[in-house]
Amino acid sequence: MQQLAHRLERLGTETAFSVAQAAAAWKSKGNLVYPFHLGDINIPTAPNIVEAMNKAIADGYTGYCPGPGIPQLREALAEDLGSRRDMEFSPENVVVMTGGKPVITKFLQAVMNPGEEVLYPNPGFPIYESQIEYLGGTAVPYRYVPTSTGFSIDLDQVRASITPNTTAIIYNDLQNPISAESSAAEREAIAQIAQEHDLWVLSDEAYFETRYEGVSSSIASLPGMAERTVILYTFSKKFAMTGSRLGCAVAPREIAQVFSTLNTNDESCTTHYVQWAGIEALRGPQNSVQSMLDILKDRRDATCELVNAIPGMSVAVPQSTFYLFPDVTEAMQRMNYTAVGDFASDALYKTGMSFCTREHFGRRLPGEERQYIRLAYSGIEVPAIKEGLGRLREWIESA
Repeated sequence: MQQLAHRLERLGTETAFSVAQAAAAWKSKGNLVYPFHLGDINIPTAPNIVEAMNKAIADGYTGYCPGPGIPQLREALAEDLGSRRDMEFSPENVVVMTGGKPVITKFLQAVMNPGEEVLYPNPGFPIYESQIEYLGGTAVPYRYVPTSTGFSIDLDQVRASITPNTTAIIYNDLQNPISAESSAAEREAIAQIAQEHDLWVLSDEAYFETRYEGVSSSIASLPGMAERTVILYTFSKKFAMTGSRLGCAVAPREIAQVFSTLNTNDESCTTHYVQWAGIEALRGPQNSVQSMLDILKDRRDATCELVNAIPGMSVAVPQSTFYLFPDVTEAMQRMNYTAVGDFASDALYKTGMSFCTREHFGRRLPGEERQYIRLAYSGIEVPAIKEGLGRLREWIESA
């Protein structure tokens, strides 16, 4: 019998989708579900962006286009991303891709040889670990520690994890799933580590502009970092274009050229007419962006307030992303749960609350004792947030 490639055994997935399947199955039976599991956005793409896409289709932009992206979009991205990071990029630094995920894969293909080690955040976006291992590398997790304002990177553990075989570090400031944001000192420390050990850096900046207070900074803007850093950018979050599949890598030219070749090999090009929509998103009116942030901020505030009112649950109020990572240790103890997966499963069937857990974002690390869940509030409106978390509170209080 023919067999499949052995490397498929190392391929993971975006685990939030498995939770979505369970929620959909429960909903199909006529049950009410409160969807806190998937970081999609139930706010429509702005009309001017949709109109630009439709116009591009009508104008015949439905065929092949350059592998690294159309020049007009690359220029717009170089200008916009550079100005927001106090940096200067040329269009040659920009390679357009079908969303943010391909940047992860192509970064690893460009800088990591089989057997080499790559540091990645844990808890973190599960595709990091999946792709490192699938491509034959060794995935080395670095952890976060809880603080009064959220979480911080365990810098001592990062330093201790580096070996002569370490080639890169994946750094996700404004982090999914825990919404952690680096302080300036933490960002500078990661930059210093990267330079001391001559590491490539993938800076995942998917949520760079999904923030409610404060100002974002890129590690690429620090001295000595532009030449070793690849920035991951996506239109999905800022412009509510998750299904359009549009993003880019901003990289040193030598890597950008590799990405362009990989694009040609993998998908030929990013959808032509979607790229014209991206230009309108960047250069057109921005009022829809602020409107969406206002909506998400209201959802954040409601979710945080209600979570912190539930016995045994607590969470800091993050300034960015659209995720919360509440500590549910005492709530689980109150209800005699030892496995957070069982807690989440029963919460779905008894309250309709659907959410991911810590286990969906990387293998639990030695010494972890606290229990966490992730709540994504980007796809659920405030009345449903209040109703769902109210039912969760009633369930926990009844124990």
